[in-house]
Amino acid sequence: MSDATLAELMITAASETWRNNGELLASGITTIPRLGASLAKMTHSPELLMTDSEAYLVSEPAPLGPRAADYVPKFEGYMSFDRVFECVWGGKRHAMIGPTQIDRWGQTNLSCVGPDYAKPKSAVLGVRGLPGNSINHINSFFVPAHNTRVFVAGEVDMVSGVGYKAERWGAGMKRDYADIRVVVTDLCVLDFGGPDHAARVISLHPGVTFEQVQAATGFPLIAIDNLGETALPTAEQFAIIRKLDPHNMRGMVLKGNPPAIKAAA
Repeated sequence: MSDATLAELMITAASETWRNNGELLASGITTIPRLGASLAKMTHSPELLMTDSEAYLVSEPAPLGPRAADYVPKFEGYMSFDRVFECVWGGKRHAMIGPTQIDRWGQTNLSCVGPDYAKPKSAVLGVRGLPGNSINHINSFFVPAHNTRVFVAGEVDMVSGVGYKAERWGAGMKRDYADIRVVVTDLCVLDFGGPDHAARVISLHPGVTFEQVQAATGFPLIAIDNLGETALPTAEQFAIIRKLDPHNMRGMVLKGNPPAIKAAA
């Protein structure tokens, strides 16, 4: 699918986040992560649990946006709010969220930007459930604009989600509670699988170089051996994405809805 958009490539890359996760709740927060989780369930990981974003578990992910008058969700169970929290606290969830800032230790900020917490430059969502979520279950991240404002040079301005920075963990704390899997951006796919959880580039999107990614990141990156390209969606995956997103809401996520294959400079 050489005519795929960058959003569609990112959905396909995001779907790999849930491969081999087993039977747990897949939560994609915002358009591309949600479509990635849905694509995973409909292709390589049918055992994933998924809600209709209301109160039910569904055997087939619900499409985004207004639904056709004859659409009937495929319900397979009730998923009340308290049952969601049972999954969260029991570690039976893998969420992909979109932090405002990420640092070299995988710590994330959802709260505010600026060095003065009392008078921030901008207020964002607040920490919400991230402190607990970041130690109770698996997390991955989605970044639609890879730059040094997101991947900051120092520590994030406000630690909303825990990472791997040793100084932030008290004596005797069980540090392996933090489990950060991947970061899908508009340039590449990253993880924190290097020495001492150093950030690594594990695939580059078509037409992007490692040097471009490093220049857009405020801290040093490692390139894995045999670094390759992020896979384009197959024809089957593209058909499923269109079914899941009949109103092309994915096309509104990235400015200008660029193609997946970056034109040569």
